[in-house]
Formats: sequence, C-alpha cells, structure tokens
Amino acid sequence: MAHYLVPVKPSPVTPVPAATLVLLRDRSVDVVEVLLIRRHGASKFAAGDFVFPGGKIELSDGPADAAGWCRGVDAAQAARALRLEDAPDAALGHWIGVIRETFEEAGILLAYAEGGRLARVDDQRYVIYRHACQKDHRAFWEMLRAERLTLATDRLVYFAHWITPETQPLRFDTRFFAAAMPPGQDAVADEHEITEVRWLAPREALDSSARGELSLRNPTVKNLELFDGAPSAAAALERLHGREVPTILPRVIIEGARRRVLLPGDAGYE
Repeated sequence: MAHYLVPVKPSPVTPVPAATLVLLRDRSVDVVEVLLIRRHGASKFAAGDFVFPGGKIELSDGPADAAGWCRGVDAAQAARALRLEDAPDAALGHWIGVIRETFEEAGILLAYAEGGRLARVDDQRYVIYRHACQKDHRAFWEMLRAERLTLATDRLVYFAHWITPETQPLRFDTRFFAAAMPPGQDAVADEHEITEVRWLAPREALDSSARGELSLRNPTVKNLELFDGAPSAAAALERLHGREVPTILPRVIIEGARRRVLLPGDAGYE
C-alpha cells in the first residue's frame, strides 16, 4: 500500500508587540509635514524603507509604577484603548515604548521637565543618554529619574492597529500613535538603525512612493492617507479623536509572479 505524506502547513509566527509614532509639524499656514525615517539597508525588517519612528515594546516599558511617570494616561485607560484589559501594564507600555523608541532612533523626546514645560534635549548629556538607551533600553528609566522627567503620554493619540501578514517570518502587532513635534527639537538619525530622516507633506511622500522614489510599506501608505490635506498638525490630530480603531491583518496573495496585498473588506480577502 502506498503511503503519502501530507504537507503540514506551518503555524504563523506569533507577532511581537510594537508601536510607532507619526510626528507632525506645521511647514506653513496650510501644509503639515510628517517625519519619516529610513531604516538601515541591512535591517531584518523593512530594510531601506521609510517608516515612522518606533519599534518593539520591551518588558521594561511596562513596570508596575509606570503610570507614575506618565501624564494623562494610566494603565486602565491604556488597556481600554488597546482592548488589552487582561494586561494593563503591557498596554501602557506601548505609550512609553513608542516615546523611548522615538528618542533612540530620531533623538526626539516627548517629556515634561520639572515645572511642566516640554523638555529640551539640546544639552550634551542627552546625547549621552541616547547612546546609553541604544545599548540598553533600561537606561531610559535612569534618564527619567536623573532628569526628573514626566513622559508626555497625554500628547499621543492612538489611531491605528496593524498586524504583519501571517505568511511573514518576522511579524509585529503594531499600534500607531500620532503627536505634534515638540518645539525646539530636531530629528537626527542614529546612523545605526536609521540612516536618514525626512520631513514631507503626506501628499509629497505618497506621490514620491508612486513614482518609485521613496520606498514605503503598505501600512505607512495607508496611514499617511489619513493625514493628507490636513492644514495643520492640530487639524490632523483632531481628525483622529474618537476614531474607531479596527485591527488590520493584511493577506498576501501570490498569483503566478504577481503578489497582491488584500485588506479587510477587499474582494477575495476571506
């Protein structure tokens, strides 16, 4: 009797929790810009692509006393927003982690100094702090304690949730936030994970991508479209308030040599 081996389809890789931040600033009276950073060409994920700052959420981003370092958001509120009611500390860790990652990658820090003013990071000691954080994520907390900072989590607006397709070997469960660029700070690539920073109007970025001049991933394109045409950072953020945040899990369809990405609601998605 012949025996046939039935190929077993491998289980999808469990996605890693991550967060990313769309930083907005006013270029002129009627034009808003977003910050895009270019990932190193040797990166394991999104190599050479322009993305928003962000990355993996670390365990150290959600300690038990995390809420004491945050303004305007506590663990319960974060858990409700992300629908992670069984893991409130991990939920709040997304707000903290995206601020930390943005500081590490782009040198921008969303935090309040003593007295309630937004922190300035133009002092050499913040360069040292940034390098320390890049080597060990826990150094972020040492900086907060030493400088007596409070994270500006109240300035972040949660607005999107994307999960990497199940066919990919490296997957992320990514929450998208947006915030106005803090005054008096400049984006500076870390020259390690990030090789370039660009401020572009959403339409400029989308058109450059369509012409093949700017490499953007599908979630970046779709989320840039949300800000297209906004006359100011304030107006762009106002669009997001009260927005329903569905979970978007794209599906990749291979048809011969053609690769198609389907989103929930597209014909053939199911």
